[in-house]
Amino acid sequence: MPPSDIGNHLGKLLEEECADVTFSVGGETFTAHKLVLAMRSPVFKAEFYGPMRERSTQLVTIEDMQPAVFRVLLQFIYTDSLPDMKDLVEDVNCEMIRHLLVAADRYALDRLKLICQSILAENLNVMTVATTLALAYQHNCNMLQDVCLEYITSSDVMDAVAATEGYKNLKTTCPSALADAFEKTMKLRRT
Repeated sequence: MPPSDIGNHLGKLLEEECADVTFSVGGETFTAHKLVLAMRSPVFKAEFYGPMRERSTQLVTIEDMQPAVFRVLLQFIYTDSLPDMKDLVEDVNCEMIRHLLVAADRYALDRLKLICQSILAENLNVMTVATTLALAYQHNCNMLQDVCLEYITSSDVMDAVAATEGYKNLKTTCPSALADAFEKTMKLRRT
């Protein structure tokens, strides 16, 4: 049996002119298909087909999202895959994955949210762990929270993490994360 190629066919829809909705994101426009978006996202389904929908929704403005993030979000919705991001250790790509996780949470794309959590968990380091932990708390990413707390408490990196800008921000934006880390450290010392 040949492998399924439905993702390729759906991905080609993005290139065709039969779209029925246009998005304005950060000054760029993207065309898409309401039915495909609704099929993949309960948020889009409610927006386009729910009782509060606007009958003539042709142009949708997306605030608080970068065009590059929306482009990847659309690609995932249509193909169930992410573009090739080989150098995830680069700050730019880690930042893209963070923004993509926020977008996945916003549009209730659970599989994408899990993929983003996994990528971020695999690429933790002293400089990114505090920022990633704050993001995990803000978007209810329990698996990512656990991985970040484990990273901070199971190795000798706490002093280095505490010296980062991300840690300083974590203290003010998400003190519950630090309480959890302290609690986990105390449990480890008792054992």
